[in-house]
Parts: sequence; C-alpha cells; structure tokens
Amino acid sequence: MAAARFTRLVADIGGTNARFALLSEGSETPQQESTLQCADFADLAAAAAAYLASQSNPPVKEAAVAVATPITSDRIKLTNNDWTFSVEQTRTMLGLDRLVMVNDFTALALSLPLLSSNEYRQVGGGSPVANTPIALIGAGTGLGVSGLVPAGDGWIPIQGEGGHTAFSPTTPREIEVLRVMWQTYDHVSTERLASGPGLVALRDSLAAIDGAAAPPLAPEDIARCGRDGTDAICREALEMFCGILGSAAANLCVTLGARNGVYIGGGIVPSLGDWFDRSPFRARFEHKGRFRSYVAAVPTYVITARNPALRGVARAFIPL
Repeated sequence: MAAARFTRLVADIGGTNARFALLSEGSETPQQESTLQCADFADLAAAAAAYLASQSNPPVKEAAVAVATPITSDRIKLTNNDWTFSVEQTRTMLGLDRLVMVNDFTALALSLPLLSSNEYRQVGGGSPVANTPIALIGAGTGLGVSGLVPAGDGWIPIQGEGGHTAFSPTTPREIEVLRVMWQTYDHVSTERLASGPGLVALRDSLAAIDGAAAPPLAPEDIARCGRDGTDAICREALEMFCGILGSAAANLCVTLGARNGVYIGGGIVPSLGDWFDRSPFRARFEHKGRFRSYVAAVPTYVITARNPALRGVARAFIPL
C-alpha cells in the first residue's frame, strides 16, 4: 500500500498551545497530530518548521492556520501570547503557495457539524431546533466566541471577538469582584474572568475581598482545589467562573437566536468533567428573567472531542 501523500498543513494556534496536523491528498481528516508549546518558539514560522521537521519534512504547499486573535491585515498579533508575524512573510519562509488564516473559534465552529454524538455531552435540558443558529463559547487562555448561521444546505461561520464584551455582574459578590478588577483595568471584559487567567483573577480578587492570604496558584491548581473542595476560596472562584460562563453563554444564545444549541469548547470546561454538569453554569444560563423559558428550551453541550478545531481548519481551504 502506497504511503499517504501529504499536501496540506493545518494548525490551531492558541495563547499557550500550537497544534499541527497534515492532510493527505483529497482528504479533510487531520493526521499526524502534534501539540507544541508556543513559548518554545519565536513565531508561527519557527513552530511550523519544527513540526514539519518532526514529520520528515513532507511536501506541503498549502496551509490553513487558526489563530486566537482578530485577522484584520497581513500583520498578526496574538492576543494572549507574544507572537507577531506577517502572513506573507510566513508563507514565503515556509515555501508555501498558499497560506489561509482564520480565527480560532471560527475554525472550531466549522467543526461542529462534523462532530459525532460521542464527541460532546449535553448539560441540562432542552432540544435543538433545526434550521436555527448554533452558538459556540469556550474558555482557555482567553475566551472564544463564535457560531454558525444556517445558509441553504450549509453554514456561515461568525468571525467575531465576543470574549471582549464588557463583564456584567449578576450577584453582589460579583459586583465586589468587579470593583477589585477596576483597580487594575478601566474596561473589564468577560475574558478577564472567564478564562484561565480569569480564574486566577477571580481567586485573587475573592481573597483580597475577604482579607485572606493568596499564595500564587496556576489556573489548573485553582480548578483542582475547587473541584475537590480543599480550598474554600478556590471552590468559590471555580463556581463563580462557571456562573459567569453560563451568563455569557445565555447572552450569546439570545443574541444569535441560537435555538439549535450552545456548544462549550476551550481547554478548561472539558477538563472539569462531570463536576461542571453540577456547577452553577446551567442555572445561570437559564437565569434570564422574561426570557427564562426561551433559554431553558435551548440545549447546552460540552465538546469532548480531541482537537476538533483542526477539522474545522481543514474546511477553511473552501472559501467562507
């Protein structure tokens, strides 16, 4: 049997990780997946070259790359890491005929129709309504937001930056946290609290409000202590994080009219396992006043698939 001929490179670049894969000729299924740390490389070209070298430098002439930042010009600056690069210079350095750039959550949104039923799980009630929009939100190094709007037999992905909408507190305790955050930021976006760094900000803000000691902790340590209940402030921070995410997801749902469902991606929520299902997320999602019955009928799903955005990136070779 002849070896696969790889013709395209796909990548998903976040604030922390750079995920790469190859597409064989005539296929949209990513193969040879590998994850690199962004901090280990100066820019996209260096990381891509290292990945291709690890795969014995296959003959790749086209690439599609999802990046966690707005794409407004040839110059790309990642929002949550130090990478900055020119798309055209990167194409030339890698010897590519074509380099397509797409927002990371647009790519993840493009993957949603490709997911099988065992690659996500439902949290709470509700049933999808066909031929209506789908919403997508996810917390990792930042907060990504996107969605799909039905168009004939296909979908049009939304390319936006909804994670940078203003944070709106819902409880007195969240108002106190916002006052603490205002001491550092004149604009407190939802991403400042519903993300990995946001989990740290929540825990540190709550500790400051309570006058408690707060030795430095990484987001994953706060999540672990919150899940197992070994630290009361970490537990409150994690529950508040889930509640804030629930409110943000509901806002997105009513904005898009996403009665087909709201999907939750990113690195944090899937790592919480079924603890997330018992968290304040769904209750806050349904806490919508006069629109409570509207959102209560909308299903919410946690994406459990491994690196689904790479499948969406593969769709980016087709003009959106």
